[in-house]
Formats: sequence, C-alpha cells, structure tokens
Amino acid sequence: MSPILQALIDKGLFDRLPVTFSNFFFEQIQEWDLLFPAERNYHEQLFGLLDRADANSVEDLFAPLRAIERKMGVNERLWPRRRFSLDQVDFLNRSPQYAEWRKVIADIFGRLDPVLEAEIAKAGRPRLAIVISPADLPVGPERMWMRLGGHGKRIGVESGEVKAGAKQIAKIFAESGKAPVYGSWIIEVGQEGQSNIAAGSVVHLSYERLQNYRARLMSEVQRLVDTEQIRGPRQLGAKLKQLKINDSESEVARDPILAEFTRAVLLSGNGTLLINNTFVEWAAIQAIRRARPSVIVIGFGIRNKVKPFSSLLIYTDQDKASPIPTQMDTLGSYVDLEVFYQYIWQELERYAEYRRNTVYLFLAEGMDEMFVVAPPDFPLLQENGPVKISRLLGMAKEWIGV
Repeated sequence: MSPILQALIDKGLFDRLPVTFSNFFFEQIQEWDLLFPAERNYHEQLFGLLDRADANSVEDLFAPLRAIERKMGVNERLWPRRRFSLDQVDFLNRSPQYAEWRKVIADIFGRLDPVLEAEIAKAGRPRLAIVISPADLPVGPERMWMRLGGHGKRIGVESGEVKAGAKQIAKIFAESGKAPVYGSWIIEVGQEGQSNIAAGSVVHLSYERLQNYRARLMSEVQRLVDTEQIRGPRQLGAKLKQLKINDSESEVARDPILAEFTRAVLLSGNGTLLINNTFVEWAAIQAIRRARPSVIVIGFGIRNKVKPFSSLLIYTDQDKASPIPTQMDTLGSYVDLEVFYQYIWQELERYAEYRRNTVYLFLAEGMDEMFVVAPPDFPLLQENGPVKISRLLGMAKEWIGV
C-alpha cells in the first residue's frame, strides 16, 4: 500500500466518501504492487486533491452520488465499507438507476479531471509515438491513414529500415537515464530480438513470442468451461486471473507488473488471443492508458482470415477448431488498421501527458510516403520530402532528447 494513501485511509477520507466510489478505488489499490507508476501517481493525486479540497466543496461534488445511492438502495448491509465484490458489481448492473449512476460518476470526473490534468501538464515532456504498418497491404500510400484526415501532413520518405530504426530509438531512450520506469515500449506482431525485462530497459511485447502462453490459455479456458460450473463472465474472469504466465513462456514473467499486464491483455481483449493486430492494438491502448509511456513503437502485421467460429470465439484455437487452411488476409488487415490508427491516436490524445507535445509518425514498410501529426515546432513539418529514414529518425531522437 502507498504510505500516502494509507495515511488518508487512516485519516478517514475513504469512509467519508460515497461507498460506491470509495469501495471501487479501495479495491483497486489493494493490488498496489501490480500497478504501474503512472497508475499509482494517479490514485495519490486524486485522493490528495480530495483531501486538500474544502469540505463543503467535496460534499457538493458528491451530493448527487449520495442521492442516487439512496434511490438504488445502497446500504451498509449490501455495501460494507472497504469491500468491492462481484456481487456489488452485479447489484449496480441490475439496478434500474444504473445509467443514472454512471452519468453521475462521469459528472464527478468531469469536474475532477481538469484539475488533475492541469497538474500533469505542468510536468510535461516531449513524447514520441511511431506506428509501423506491414508490407503487402493492397493499397498505395494515397489510401493510407485516411481517418486521420486533416490532423497531420503527408511527407515523402525514402525507403529504409523503418522498424529496426524505430525500435532502436525506444531502446536508446529506455537506457538513456531520461526515461521513467516503463517509459519506453515496443509492441509488435513479430518476434525479432526481445530485450531483457529489467529496470532501465525497454518493455517489449511480441504476439509471436507469446505463442506458447496463448496456446496454454486457450486450452485452459476450454477446460474450465467444459469441466467446471461457470455461472457467467464475471465468474469466468475470477478463474482467468489465476492463469499466470510461466517463466518458460516469456521474459515478462520475471516482472510481476508486466506479467499481470500481459495476462489481462490476452484475456480481456476480444480477439487478442487469436488475431495478431488485435493484440497489438489492445496492448498499445492498455499500455497508454495504464503506463503512459514517453516513447511507444507499435508494429502491425498481416493477419490471417478469421475462420468460422465456435460459441467461444475469443478463447478458441482456430487452427485446432477448424480444418479450413489458414490464409493471410491483406485486405482485411488494411481495413482493420485504418481503424486502429485512429484508435491509437485518439487514446493518446485523451491524456494531458500527450497533448501538444507528442510527435506521431505513421509509417509503412516499402511505401514512399508517411503521415505525421506533431506540434508546429517539430522540424519535419517544414519538409515536403523525400526525407531519408536516417534523418527522420534523427529528428525523432532529437525531439525526445537522446
């Protein structure tokens, strides 16, 4: 437990807040050792803000939530303090006032988040996101990055070792002494050289290198469903939390935070066990949401066609479930990626850490054009191309100060 939060708990702050709010966060911080530093900072900043605020202002903030809790029938018997269980989740979901409760919660954070974001923005630093598309997409550069529209600029680029150079930037930044722990990530389909997982190293997740763990997860989930009484998705989720990654299955097993992150990504994302690009997109979204990396390199690939599926699609090994030969799907990959580019950019822009200080480089292997979204002082925006890859990567390194 955080000493800061423990002091606030001992002071009675959590007990003074509405129980549906405080119990949720109390449960979250029970697994303190499995939270990324950015998540820990958020919890400390949130409750520190509530502790410092005027008591009348805090009461005014939470008055609508207290009112909706009374309408829902929340009481000490159903909602004992400092406990958040599956039964309480089901209580909220079944309540006729659930939609109203969610709106009230959203309104609370609509007032809190701007204050927290203003504090975060004061400590801003230049950040970098590189998104790399695979060769063999069935379109030219004029059909790439269409959903990003007028947010950036198309610039000519000479062919070169895009992926290797981008990954090298992530590694250099991680080892520069300027990166916070878990501050530099590579998330990709392929399995080219994975770095050791240790303080000061880049976090490197590869869909292909997780193949043994993915296969075991699919087998274990099938066994659970076939042999045990699973009442619903929440009960299944509790069982899935026990399916930890083994040391022999990935280097991330050596880091408890990354081991749990990888398990959660594979078992909470729809299709992450089966579809390489879905894994990359969901892992990137979760890394951004939870770890807030300063540098992230995202490498997509060509996915296979999805076969006719069983009722347990997201957990079923398609090669074993269907005799239909596996086929690459270049058109489907292109369609998916056009959506994923937008998702990733929008997710980054949700957070104060990335607004107005992040350079986004969207590149495609073998294509002579890229798409750049960046602050106006990023020098590449003054170029029309073609720009050499080495010069492009040099600008990116200079931007993050390595």
